[in-house]
Amino acid sequence: MGESFTPHRITGMAVDPIHVGTGGGRLGRVDQSIVRDPVTRVPKIPGSSLAGVYRAYCAMHQQSSAPSRTVDGSPKPYYPDCAGQGQPNKQGKGGHCGKPECPICTVFGFARSAGGGFAGLAAFSDAQVLLFPVATREGPVWITCPAAMRLVCENYPDVEDNAILRSQAGSALNLGWLLLQVKQYGNRQDPGPALNNLKIPEYIRQRLAAVSDKLFSHIVNSNLEVRTSVSINPETGAAEGKALFTYEALPRSTVLLWEVISKSPAHFKVGNAAVDAVKDTDEVFNVVAAAHPYLECLGIGGMGTRGMGRLRVLSPKATPQQPAAPKPTGGA
Repeated sequence: MGESFTPHRITGMAVDPIHVGTGGGRLGRVDQSIVRDPVTRVPKIPGSSLAGVYRAYCAMHQQSSAPSRTVDGSPKPYYPDCAGQGQPNKQGKGGHCGKPECPICTVFGFARSAGGGFAGLAAFSDAQVLLFPVATREGPVWITCPAAMRLVCENYPDVEDNAILRSQAGSALNLGWLLLQVKQYGNRQDPGPALNNLKIPEYIRQRLAAVSDKLFSHIVNSNLEVRTSVSINPETGAAEGKALFTYEALPRSTVLLWEVISKSPAHFKVGNAAVDAVKDTDEVFNVVAAAHPYLECLGIGGMGTRGMGRLRVLSPKATPQQPAAPKPTGGA
């Protein structure tokens, strides 16, 4: 039967600034803030945002593999039908198919007003900030903290306040508005070894630094990218009055970490039928990983038409053997 579940740790780097908003509302200096962890106040990308974007892009990928799929004798495209919220429109069109041979509905789940639903075989964690770029007088430095490093190294030790740790001690270094004394990593405080298997680019690994959890939150929130936009009057080509707004985003080259848990289809049924779209946890992840090239091109979050959102997945990749596209079916 194989493994009941398999966790897949994924790292990604922001190619563009990323804005995953809270739905509006002014907070301090910006009109549209981004989602933050309620305890640490460090920005994050919610797992629900990841799951929705992954689902849409995986449906696009499957649609390109089987553009003429039929269900119950009628055309049923993967995209947009199986990528949506699940309910058909007033004319009865659209909605999840909910078939055990559908890789989108079985991996991501489905909801239907009639016949119940299915939770799905893939679960997504929040994407947490692992390494955050900050401008200094020496150029960009990517900082981390014990709370972030414990996502990849459970026993990572604490870092003292009011200092920045690097491979060599040195003079004070500015991190935005902060000026901190540079000290050398202590025993097991070097973040490099814990990041060895995460495919993080070498130019980032050469410019790592660690600060305390207390300082990390302040540094991150003080160095977010803040942009200003305005609506344009189509008749005059000039700015609309009272239409100026600001919004914040994670800056370009921020490194994020999240997990995808793939569950064994052998333990689940869709209705009374066995799941046959995927055979094991590896195939579940292969369906999910098909979205990774789309993330780098189409992005995640809002403000996509304003140069934001693209996210490059660094690790891991799908296994070379992709699951075969399901054959068109004329019935249940």
